[in-house]
Amino acid sequence: MEKRELVIIGAGPAGLTAAIYGRRSGLDVLIIEKGLPGGQINTTDEIENWPGVQHASGQELGDMFRKHAEKFKPEFRDAEVQGLELKDGKKIVVTDKGSIEASAVLLATGASFRKQGCPGEAGFTGRGVSYCAVCDGAFFEDQDVAVIGGGNTAVEEGVYLTRFASKVYIIHRRDSFRADKVAIERALGDPKVQPIWDSVVEEIRGTEMVETLLLKNVKTGELSELPVSGVFVFIGNEPNVGFLKPLIDSGVLKTARGGWIKVNDRMETSIEGVFAAGDLIEKYLRQVVTATGDGATAAMAAYAYISEQVHLEGKLLEPEEVSAVFYSSVDQAQVRLAGEIEGAPQWNRVVLVDGYKNSRMAEKLQVQSLPCALKIKKGTVTKRLEISSATDLQSL
Repeated sequence: MEKRELVIIGAGPAGLTAAIYGRRSGLDVLIIEKGLPGGQINTTDEIENWPGVQHASGQELGDMFRKHAEKFKPEFRDAEVQGLELKDGKKIVVTDKGSIEASAVLLATGASFRKQGCPGEAGFTGRGVSYCAVCDGAFFEDQDVAVIGGGNTAVEEGVYLTRFASKVYIIHRRDSFRADKVAIERALGDPKVQPIWDSVVEEIRGTEMVETLLLKNVKTGELSELPVSGVFVFIGNEPNVGFLKPLIDSGVLKTARGGWIKVNDRMETSIEGVFAAGDLIEKYLRQVVTATGDGATAAMAAYAYISEQVHLEGKLLEPEEVSAVFYSSVDQAQVRLAGEIEGAPQWNRVVLVDGYKNSRMAEKLQVQSLPCALKIKKGTVTKRLEISSATDLQSL
């Protein structure tokens, strides 16, 4: 089976940034991608909040990210990831082009637009129902269209659609938009934009193509019809985690409400050696700039994991027999003890491990307190001993 150090699943802003940082750290990096580089930003017509670039389309920014990552020569592979398996402590990425064993895995598959879920939506997808204004807006030249949603994406894409459509109705279940002030002012100041407040779409109707929407006022219950040729759905996102379903359902991979992956400040998931970054994680703000920060953090955390944890596994878990001392680098007395052991010739075969920095390995070996000496045979602890001086090792 193919073996790699860092396998990144997804080539959006988080994944490509992680590839840059991973390669700059000297890691062997494989990026598994599907579709255009840049991920979901390719569906955005205009990006005004990427520092240093006053204006760019999503596709332009995605291309910049890809070219920057290519400079550091990670391997890009076009494949579909079908699953992530954990076998005997190994992490195996299963794709339609073979399986790969990875020292560390970074999940950066992003998110997708959430479906409305009303009758007619599935049947008219591609025939008037769309989730991408940049992709499909030009098909509605001089026609009336509707946008469903009230957040930044809905309001901004509604304004974009005025380039083509004669009228853009923005249908929102509340009486005000949830978008940024600038986006709201831009939309409400456009004569082609007409908000429809306190309303939801009950059904999308038509024959061959979309023709009307059945609307319901959530305050009065009144039903009405709105003639439109197209409807663009922007009601939020959901994480692209389908291939992780077995791990999520079993509780091995922890998620928050909505399926967003839980991570700590090092982008570590609940699975050792598996990291996540970008729009699929639980966080307050999902933007290009936050995704790139996530990717950088995850890559450096993966580098530390590979350098420390995998190295330690080779020293502690693979040998026939080994003696080890776990200590804390933030306790001066324990630092002096480690120096005493390191400087004594009779203990030169003892492996010193900073249990403070390598907490995962300490947890794996069930080290409850520091300092602690262990006798390990073929990865199993056969003896443990609390110590206060190097001479205590004689009892090990």
